[in-house]
Amino acid sequence: PRVYTPEDVVLLAEVDAAEAYRNGKAVKKTFEDMYGLYGDIRFERLSKISVSHLYNLRGTRIYQSRSLHYEKTRPTQSVIGIRKKPQPEGKPGYLRIDSVHQGDREKEKGVYHINLVDEVSQWEIVGCVEGISEMFLKPLLEDALLQFPFVIHGFHSDNGSEYVNKVVAKLLQARLIEQTKSRSRHTNDNALVEGKNGAVVRRHMGYMHIPRKYAQLINQWYRDFFNLYVNFHRQCAFPEKDMDERGKIRIIYNDYRTPCQKLLSLEKVGEYLKLGITKEELIRMQMMQSHVAAAKEMQEAKHQLFTQINNQVVH
Repeated sequence: PRVYTPEDVVLLAEVDAAEAYRNGKAVKKTFEDMYGLYGDIRFERLSKISVSHLYNLRGTRIYQSRSLHYEKTRPTQSVIGIRKKPQPEGKPGYLRIDSVHQGDREKEKGVYHINLVDEVSQWEIVGCVEGISEMFLKPLLEDALLQFPFVIHGFHSDNGSEYVNKVVAKLLQARLIEQTKSRSRHTNDNALVEGKNGAVVRRHMGYMHIPRKYAQLINQWYRDFFNLYVNFHRQCAFPEKDMDERGKIRIIYNDYRTPCQKLLSLEKVGEYLKLGITKEELIRMQMMQSHVAAAKEMQEAKHQLFTQINNQVVH
């Protein structure tokens, strides 16, 4: 025989509506008090209900027909940035940006790496900050934008508040840079920079906790060694579309170049470069060191950086 009657289910819906749908244990205690403390005989059976069966009653049609409707959490609408995927059409200057956190330890925040990647040339600038508030991000973004040799037209990020805010919007508007943000249910909108987070940043910085006080040291290493190595000497794979006999388009990766080589291969590259930067200057910087020599110099500087950090952490 059924223990709990339709009247009990209606009573449960009434209590839930009054108490704003609390968890099962809290509601069960309310039932016990209503019967034992206040003497309301309507709660005699419900006072003995198990928490698991309480949730069963919430799933019945009687309960759902009597329960008040619920509202989904409404996302906060922001007028900053446009929800769309950038369309560079083969032109450099459309950046993808994301953050990489170096972990927490004993409630102490680690440093944040800020990764900016151009979609067409894969020119990449990485920086490091103590936190992702506007106070730290504004000067870093200003410096990072200056390190790109070409004019910036687009700035695309996810919907995180560290980039979708008035400070960043004002910074970009002053430079006539369009700000866009990822669309909902389009997980690949920022896939390029997310892939670079793992293949570039994590590969060299690892996953161990680095205290935030070392952000300036790391940022200087990025500027003096790492960014030069990545853009002039690190090979990147560039996608090509290939159609098979059935008409299916496949993406293949047979084209490997450095970001500088890719940039120089573009038609009318001189039109994309910033004032004062020439094609000859980029070639000169590329030929200052061989790929292997630049990689060794970067690794030696990284070894010194981590030695300095580890010595300070130990002492």
